Amino acid sequence: MEITIRKGGADDVPAIVAMLDSAVVWLNAKGITDQWGTEPWSARAKAVSRVEEIVAEGTPWIAEIDGVPAGTVTLTPHPAPYVAPAGEPEVYVHILATDGRFHGRGVGAALLAHAVEETRRQGLSLLRVDCFAGGEGRLVEYYERQGFTRTEPFTVGDWPGQVLEVRV
Repeated sequence: MEITIRKGGADDVPAIVAMLDSAVVWLNAKGITDQWGTEPWSARAKAVSRVEEIVAEGTPWIAEIDGVPAGTVTLTPHPAPYVAPAGEPEVYVHILATDGRFHGRGVGAALLAHAVEETRRQGLSLLRVDCFAGGEGRLVEYYERQGFTRTEPFTVGDWPGQVLEVRV
């Protein structure tokens, strides 16, 4: 099994939303409903619009296994609106998701390694991401295993989040 990563574009939004839908099903099957809820992204017009905006603002990347979209990440030069800018040029990870059929195959790790290389290619030294900090911090720990370090926690409504960074 080889993971290939290709640059995506606006035409990939339906595939990205489908991967997010699949990730919700996978999370819910694990009993995790407070990260992304229980409703598919595709059923929420605001969520689909947000994906379209992020893809338009940044560079989407699609990980494929045997030609099938298995995961995605979009890199932008700025964080989400609820996170303070870094005060220096940065690359920011948005919409990191793995299709539920491909969990446990290293897709997320491959996309994050690609994000590190893209940051380096752009001549920048800061890569940041934010994630759900609930669920006993499992996602925060995942990013730490990928080389990220916790910086500032935040909340949006009752949703606990954590910003992490890696220097490249």
